[in-house]
Amino acid sequence: MTRYHDEEWGVPVHDDRRHFEFLVLEGAQAGLSWLTILKRREGYREVFAGFDPQAVAQFDEAHMEALAADSRIIRNRAKIRAAVGNARAFLAVQAEYGSFDAYLWGFVDGRPIVNAWRTQAELPAQTPLSETISKDLKRRGFRFVGPTVMYAHMQAVGLVNDHLVSCFRYAELAATRTAMPQCGKG
Repeated sequence: MTRYHDEEWGVPVHDDRRHFEFLVLEGAQAGLSWLTILKRREGYREVFAGFDPQAVAQFDEAHMEALAADSRIIRNRAKIRAAVGNARAFLAVQAEYGSFDAYLWGFVDGRPIVNAWRTQAELPAQTPLSETISKDLKRRGFRFVGPTVMYAHMQAVGLVNDHLVSCFRYAELAATRTAMPQCGKG
């Protein structure tokens, strides 16, 4: 967890495969601890074709049944089906916006939201923006993308900097608050 926090959490992501990876992992995490998912991350990477949404979108019923028997991942059939369906919806978003990255970062005008939390107790589980993103994704056919899951995604991929102000990563990541030219909705 320390390595994930120190090296990945909150770092702005502008790679669609990484976005898809976090969508799969965060959907799998619903109701479980993030540590449980991190321990299975390599297994997910192996069985979900390196998080290639093109490949995952092609998974058929037999493939999904095989995944439900694979102990390297969380064997919840609904979460597995959601990951495959989300890959298909992800490709549709890419086709519409040019990239999932452009779609997602468009919600924050290409700039991370920098909060100034002093204690863990201040961190929200969801926000009005995560509710908006969740509703839009659900409208597009995504599943396991509720407002709490989407807020976790926003934190993980750097749309929001929720490191405590006392954390060494806070200032480092706050400095990345510049607009990304490839981002933007529409």
